Amino acid sequence: MRHEKNHYHIGHLRSLEAESIHIMREVAAEFKRPVMLYSVGKDSSVMVRLAQKAFFPAPVPFPLLHVDTSYKFEEMYAFRDAFTKEAGLNLVVHRNEAALAKKANPYDLGTGACCGFLKTRALLDGLAAGGYDAAFGGARRDEEKSRAKERIFSFRNRDGGWDPKNQRPELWNLYNARVKRGETIRVFPLSNWTEMDVWHYIHLEKIPIVPMYFAAEREVVDMDGHLIPVERFPFPDRLRRKPVRLMCRFRSLGCSPCTGAIRSTATSVPEIIAEMIEVRTSERANRVIDHDGEASMEQKKKDGYF
Repeated sequence: MRHEKNHYHIGHLRSLEAESIHIMREVAAEFKRPVMLYSVGKDSSVMVRLAQKAFFPAPVPFPLLHVDTSYKFEEMYAFRDAFTKEAGLNLVVHRNEAALAKKANPYDLGTGACCGFLKTRALLDGLAAGGYDAAFGGARRDEEKSRAKERIFSFRNRDGGWDPKNQRPELWNLYNARVKRGETIRVFPLSNWTEMDVWHYIHLEKIPIVPMYFAAEREVVDMDGHLIPVERFPFPDRLRRKPVRLMCRFRSLGCSPCTGAIRSTATSVPEIIAEMIEVRTSERANRVIDHDGEASMEQKKKDGYF
């Protein structure tokens, strides 16, 4: 690999691409009902492009599952619907309607319980409803410490739970796809990619992404160090300070009450890449949920989340 300023060796990206395509084809061959989790973020867009390449000229042979908390940004919903329609993808949306009927939200329940109802429970129910035995996720090992422990084929028990101390060896790119009735496998084709790899691949392939990744003047409020956009904030009574307008963008996308922006002037993918060269913090540093000890990513994964 060669990385000099904004130059990335294309061969490095093609090697990552080939590995991911191999993984996707292996899943399609080994499992009866695979599905791809679609979060609408940049990694999901890369996953879709890889799936399109893996099975071209045939259509992607499995559906996309979006676990919708109802709290995503409006720009994310608009992009999701337009992108999947244009690409001819089979999109399945699943919500925990019972929890939403009780007005589940991160402020009244806490981020851990809210994610438990609207993400983990909704995901497990959605997988069960579709009878899926394997589910692709866009998680990468460089994102977060618990995700660094994951195998590419991550075994889940009958309750969807993950045990970091009980994982299968993966030697020479050989993956164990055997599961008993009720057990499933979570598959992570982007495990060996980095955030920089993702951005360079988006640039190389000209992959469409949600405009929220680009800097623009947005109205935000500082909530415990997180710049939370308020233009569509569903809980205006919870604002602690007066909103201000500033140039910012998102490195990671999630629910509107829990996703902070970063100060930035990057309005194109090359500018984002140049900006990322100097960054030394995780892209999930502005996700409120990752700083809640009771709702750590590792605990969420043990409970059944990705």
